[in-house]
Amino acid sequence: MRLVGPSGEQVGIVPLAKALELAQEYDLDLVEVAANARPPVCKLMDYGKFKYESAMKAREARKNQAHTVIKEMKLRPKIDPHDYDTKKGHVVRFLKQGDKVKITIMFRGREQSRPELGFRLLQRLASDVEELGFIESNPKQDGRNMIMVLGPHKKKTEAMAEAREAQAARKAERQGVASDEAPVAEAPAAEAPVVEAEAPAETPEA
Repeated sequence: MRLVGPSGEQVGIVPLAKALELAQEYDLDLVEVAANARPPVCKLMDYGKFKYESAMKAREARKNQAHTVIKEMKLRPKIDPHDYDTKKGHVVRFLKQGDKVKITIMFRGREQSRPELGFRLLQRLASDVEELGFIESNPKQDGRNMIMVLGPHKKKTEAMAEAREAQAARKAERQGVASDEAPVAEAPAAEAPVVEAEAPAETPEA
């Protein structure tokens, strides 16, 4: 067998007895890591620790993995400029959210004889959103339609984190504005004390 040491160093090809002897010497386990290799590869390691770390890594990967959603946007090869801008806006929003977008060009009637119209439209759309996404699947004919898949540059987890941060910032800003606009209650003016004038003393008659 080919033996790998506990730090990843190559020990070399050794007989099983020698590998077991080294495992006992290091107080480690002898674990086969590549059974199909010729010769098989084994490594000296703490198998319990290895299993624990592997389980933790797998758990963390599942925790950080977001469900990938593929949105779909349908266009006509001779789409109106206003409709194109609207559809492009949806694609931009999907890519910002970290979702993939499947773009479908639908051909009807004689349009099917002009596939280059759909191809140019897909290339134009990909160019317009290149800062947010990339062509994951090149344009290809699918029956009467032509499809292309755009992938986001940002991972779903990153997009979700940014969305949460932006939402928290907007909430804090709204609270700050509300606090600034709150009316300040004025203290009631203190009333001056009323002093009653004394009646003048009567002068006795002579």
